[in-house]
Amino acid sequence: MQTADVLDAIGGLVAQLKNYAAKLPPIVHLSVVPTGVKPTLEAVEEYEEIVSRFRSQSAVSPYKTLNELFVESLEAFEVGRLLGSVHPLLSVLDHLERMQRDKEIDVGRIDEKRTAEYRSVLNRILPGNKPELDGAGRGM
Repeated sequence: MQTADVLDAIGGLVAQLKNYAAKLPPIVHLSVVPTGVKPTLEAVEEYEEIVSRFRSQSAVSPYKTLNELFVESLEAFEVGRLLGSVHPLLSVLDHLERMQRDKEIDVGRIDEKRTAEYRSVLNRILPGNKPELDGAGRGM
């Protein structure tokens, strides 16, 4: 398994999260959490397939330590916890960067760009990263 294979898996999961996030209301009051808004069964199955494929391919690679984070993201996605799905994937990207820094893996320039792109998409999903909210909370 190569870094590109890991990033392919992350890319598939990021696409699923991005699609799901687009279906959620843009602003949800903290006391009112939407209850019936969960990913479609097809989306969950695809997410699960990507995680399962990654787990089987990474079993004998330096990436096997990432399995737990992928499963954590899947479990959160299944029940519709978007933020609970995003945070483990951000941790995977952090872990990959640490592995690169420690020379445990080789990451090419293209893979570095993909990593940055996926991090950017995941960060945009997080609350507080909306351009329309710039300046909010700063007073008058």
